[in-house]
Amino acid sequence: MSAGSERKAGRHTADVELMGICMRALIVDHAQPSGLRLGDVPPPTRGPGEVLVEVGAFALNNGDLATAIDMGDGDVPGWEAAGYVIEAAGDGSGPAVGTPVTTFGVTGAWAEYRAVDVGMLGTAPKGADLAAISTVPVAANSALRALRRSGPTLGRRIMITGATGGVGRYAIQLARMAGAQPVAVTRYPDEFADELRGLGADAVIADPADCPDPVHTVIDTVGGPLLVRAFDRLDNGGVLIALGHLATGAESFPRGALMAGPGQNRTIVSFHQFDGTPLGPDFTWLSEQLTRGALLPSINWRGSWQHVHDAITALRRGTLHGKAVIDLR
Repeated sequence: MSAGSERKAGRHTADVELMGICMRALIVDHAQPSGLRLGDVPPPTRGPGEVLVEVGAFALNNGDLATAIDMGDGDVPGWEAAGYVIEAAGDGSGPAVGTPVTTFGVTGAWAEYRAVDVGMLGTAPKGADLAAISTVPVAANSALRALRRSGPTLGRRIMITGATGGVGRYAIQLARMAGAQPVAVTRYPDEFADELRGLGADAVIADPADCPDPVHTVIDTVGGPLLVRAFDRLDNGGVLIALGHLATGAESFPRGALMAGPGQNRTIVSFHQFDGTPLGPDFTWLSEQLTRGALLPSINWRGSWQHVHDAITALRRGTLHGKAVIDLR
């Protein structure tokens, strides 16, 4: 009997765990070619400030896969997952049972159940698509916080590299919502131009060097030589926000490129999700925008976890343009 069937029969998950009932999860197995396999593990036990969530969908990220490499066999990876609260926090904080939520953490998302600190989740409207809101914590929230780091955006040109990725697609949409003029950079401008313009891009180009005018902000998810060329397109007072490093090459700036001068004051910054800024309000707002259709999740791959290795292969090869989401229910 699964943990889910025990719960539906009226037992609490804590009782299920004591009885040795296991849940299904995607676990680390270094003997497998992908480093992962479906298996059975004990369900989590929530702490006083945690809720227990029945996961309905989780998203995949390159960072998840990188983190899993250093985890032990049998551990459950995964950063972001969405589902419904089935046990409220013991200290009375957080959402009530039955509330749809999107959750974030360094491990534990790729499973049927997840114990989550109430500070690491956001609520969603009733009827929210769990697959859509599962993409909020990493991709959507990274894009949102990057835009905040750029300062005022109204009427300004914002260059977004890696524009067909999960973060890039959200950044285009949020930049447009904020009154900016998004410039999307992708290796495949002919293939994705119409789609990215539909998300709000003013221009779609193959390389930062192709941008004829300077930009106020660069949101970069690629790194390497592309970051260097994007930095070169910054206007005076501009800022480049570095969010990732998908490139295989290192950044090598020409001599003097980072020196300030008259009319040439530019900045490179980065940030971490766990910087102490409350996550819940942003997760909730973004989930609301997705549910009412103001934002699109741009899910490129969606399927059951029996086929998760197809998505992992595409993600590692760089052929998955957008988000990959696993449906559990």
